[in-house]
Amino acid sequence: MNDSYVLVTGASSGIGLEISKCFAKRGFNLILTARSKDKLNDISEQIKSKYNVNVDFISCDLSDKNSPFKIFDYCSSKNYEVSILVNNAGFANPDRFHETSMDDEEKFIRVLGTSVISLTKVFIKKMLQKKHGRIMIISSVAAFAPPSSIQSLYGPIKTFMNRFSEGLNLSYNRKGITSTAVCPGYTVTNFHTASGVQDEMDRVPTFMKKDAKRIAEEAVEATLKGKSLCVPTKTWKVIVFLIKLLPSSVFSMVNKAMAPGRYEK
Repeated sequence: MNDSYVLVTGASSGIGLEISKCFAKRGFNLILTARSKDKLNDISEQIKSKYNVNVDFISCDLSDKNSPFKIFDYCSSKNYEVSILVNNAGFANPDRFHETSMDDEEKFIRVLGTSVISLTKVFIKKMLQKKHGRIMIISSVAAFAPPSSIQSLYGPIKTFMNRFSEGLNLSYNRKGITSTAVCPGYTVTNFHTASGVQDEMDRVPTFMKKDAKRIAEEAVEATLKGKSLCVPTKTWKVIVFLIKLLPSSVFSMVNKAMAPGRYEK
């Protein structure tokens, strides 16, 4: 059993839950965070029983700007050494930009952007002392894709997260710390139902939708190897290659035909 801990945000379901299981299978102890205390308690007991690792949890809502610091203080109070930080928590505004409130937009930015920066900032200091650390940032293929008419801030924030991850590598690789931006495409989880965009997800061709467990396995492997970028599955590697190769106007037409929910609401 590894003495260090992996901290996973958004760990109660979907990719975050599968990432937690992947690390536990490899002998890593876990600290899980999400909003639902009951879910975290059940998941913690299941993982402890199956994988024989230490698992603790703290329920927090990362749309609250103080939550990253509460998480850090909790880990410090328990003397948990976080050697791997997984920034996975998700958030979605299903309505068009003019229909969402500014409060909703700010929560969106805090969960997908500001909380990632805050958690990285507070935990990287101990990593620097140890001269070793791994950071995983769950981004998205949307970071490379043309803009969407729904969740208009989603792609821009994921692009920002990719650049943030690049900046971490530039600054800290020589100090033993790596950051991996994981960019999955459409992934089958309960996120789309919870965020009100399941109809759009249902219209996506089956070959473009991937299993969360497979995404998690590739993400964990890439992070442990210190890779800077991970686009899970061959399908999405090819699609990202085409996004970079084709003019945005051409790719937008193709994507509109294959995944119309992104462009029509």
